[in-house]
Amino acid sequence: MLLHGAALAHGVAPGDKGFIETVSGPQIGPFLYLGAKHMVTGYDHLLFLFGVIFYLYRLRQVATYVTLFALGHSTTLIAGVLLGTHVSAHLVDAAIGLSIVYKALDNLGAWQRWFGLQPDARVAVLLFGLVHGLGLATKLQDFALSPDGLLPNLIAFNVGVEIGQFLALAVILIAMGYWRRTASFARHAFAANGLLMMAGFVLFGLQMTGYFVEG
Repeated sequence: MLLHGAALAHGVAPGDKGFIETVSGPQIGPFLYLGAKHMVTGYDHLLFLFGVIFYLYRLRQVATYVTLFALGHSTTLIAGVLLGTHVSAHLVDAAIGLSIVYKALDNLGAWQRWFGLQPDARVAVLLFGLVHGLGLATKLQDFALSPDGLLPNLIAFNVGVEIGQFLALAVILIAMGYWRRTASFARHAFAANGLLMMAGFVLFGLQMTGYFVEG
């Protein structure tokens, strides 16, 4: 219960928070940096993307799924802040944890074995992208954002998020490429997705604990 705060992968560092709350007018460069920093340090995003590309071998497939995720993420990030959509950050982050569980189970073929059906992975990635974007939007709404330059700053932040996503994904793909060429990939793929599922459940549990503790 004491660790629930550590699971806030969408949290913003105190120094960055101070900048966000005091800045006025368009600040494209700083918000690009903050967006990229958020993605690179957003381990829940990275765990989900790791699950998404785990069995994708063609760059065209990777590009399709990442584009769908980015579309969903961008939509709720910008719209959530501009429309003032208020949702519990803990509940949103708990749903993000479940998105990781879902993808791990999908990689393990659980839906086909349990229910005899295979959900459309592209639709799932788009929908979970909407949830991931709302996760950050809930955090930004806690700040006193200046209306002066809000839209261009949000767009710059979102572009930064996508740049960070591209950089992080490149590292993941390189590492996965090396791993797939070894015999250990076939031996440990099941265990890797089992660990991914456990991580999602842990994030879910920590966030639900935070929701009930903080109210």
